[in-house]
Amino acid sequence: MRTAFHEQLDALHEQLADMCGRAGLSMQNATQALLHADLALAEQVIDEQGRLAEMSAAAEDAAFVLLALQAPVAGDLRAVVSAIRVCADVERMGGLAVHVAKIVRRRHPEHVLPEEANGYFAEMGRVAVELGNDAEDVLRTGDPDKARRLNDEDETMNDLHRKLFTELMGRQWEHGVAAAVDVTLLGRFYERFADHAVEIGRRVIFQATGAFPGGPPPAG
Repeated sequence: MRTAFHEQLDALHEQLADMCGRAGLSMQNATQALLHADLALAEQVIDEQGRLAEMSAAAEDAAFVLLALQAPVAGDLRAVVSAIRVCADVERMGGLAVHVAKIVRRRHPEHVLPEEANGYFAEMGRVAVELGNDAEDVLRTGDPDKARRLNDEDETMNDLHRKLFTELMGRQWEHGVAAAVDVTLLGRFYERFADHAVEIGRRVIFQATGAFPGGPPPAG
């Protein structure tokens, strides 16, 4: 019975990793849509969220079945509980990519970004996708050392976010209120995407060690 339990748990982790890969691809496509005012690509990102939500619901159901039928304890219980929380993190990552795509759709056929902001968001998109891919790898391997390295990539995103406001929006802004609101929201979406990837890493560390790095996870 324990062999069957661990096979099901491994399958659940693979499903979560696949979901994370999809979320990363959604953010990659959303970034390209943002940079090139590509409405078709933005619509593709929005449509993909429905599939990700279905996968998340199925993964949650599988995790609750493991809880109900196998009554796991200790490390096994941590693994199942972590999987349930990871479902929410990954679905939110996909949702943040959708937020980017919806701004592209709302402003189409105009470009959302002023030209001087393109470089910031191209780089933020690159880092976000890298974080998503690394979170996917961490979910597949369960490696707590790799999980800890997600924090370093998150610092890169935080630096980019700070520079966006201090170097770009801290100047004389000449693009109007609507553009300022869009840039502010977009910067927040990329930052939160990175935060959820790091939270996945924290949950993998918790699963492996029984303790969250730096204390309990943030509320909300």
